[in-house]
Amino acid sequence: MNEANDADAETDANQTAAASGPRVHTRVDGGVLSVVLDRPKANAIDAATSRELGSVFAGFRDDPSLRVAVFTGAGERFFSAGWDLGAAAAGEDFEADYGEGGFGGFCELPGRGKPVVCAVNGMAVGGGFEIAMAAEFVVAADHARFFLPETGLGIIPDAGAIRLPRMLPHAIANEVLYGGRRLDASEAERWGLVNQVGAAADLEDAAMELASRIASAAPLAVEAVMAIDRATRHLSLGEAFGHLRSGDLEAYERMLVSEDAKEGPRAFAEKRDPYWQGA
Repeated sequence: MNEANDADAETDANQTAAASGPRVHTRVDGGVLSVVLDRPKANAIDAATSRELGSVFAGFRDDPSLRVAVFTGAGERFFSAGWDLGAAAAGEDFEADYGEGGFGGFCELPGRGKPVVCAVNGMAVGGGFEIAMAAEFVVAADHARFFLPETGLGIIPDAGAIRLPRMLPHAIANEVLYGGRRLDASEAERWGLVNQVGAAADLEDAAMELASRIASAAPLAVEAVMAIDRATRHLSLGEAFGHLRSGDLEAYERMLVSEDAKEGPRAFAEKRDPYWQGA
């Protein structure tokens, strides 16, 4: 995307979404839930849309038949422009009720032990970038862009200010946070923000292939890995192992005594696919 198109896109991102209300589409394929944000022009998110997304992701969390979610935006220009600044200009408060999952539906959802794949199909701006940061996996179209324009608008990206310095080298994170540096898809992949980059036409297939691979794993094992990561990433190696062996990580302890922990080795020995019960 060239600079002129970037400028046009940023103008669209700052406008009120043309949709009359929240527009979130879902589809289930095996154990994978696909969630599509569809709010022209820029897939911006107001409070009502965020609450709808929160309801969708709470249902994902609570449905034992669902293993992985894939989240993307409609079209090819915007993944999401983040907070709907048009709604803000019309009086929506910055501290509005965004639902139980926080802004974007899953970023702060309590009890979420299942991974989310973000398929970034265009520009991930502000809160849209923050949503991608909160996902466990990100695949991106080769024309995708990631940036945080908030300081130029007199505000800050709350979640971005917390997450990004933990994900990027400090100097690069500072450029993005303080000065709005834009990362293209290849840079985001190089810095480890993105798992893979490909042609826009292949994005859905790439996201579904990744999600299906994760969905085929033992669900309690996936949940245990997520729980360990969240509980120990800030600890030293010794502290992390101590916490792991403490008995306090419920997801890990549940996995150890599960039927699935017996089924995996048994299926391997019998040269067959495992049957996971999630128990």
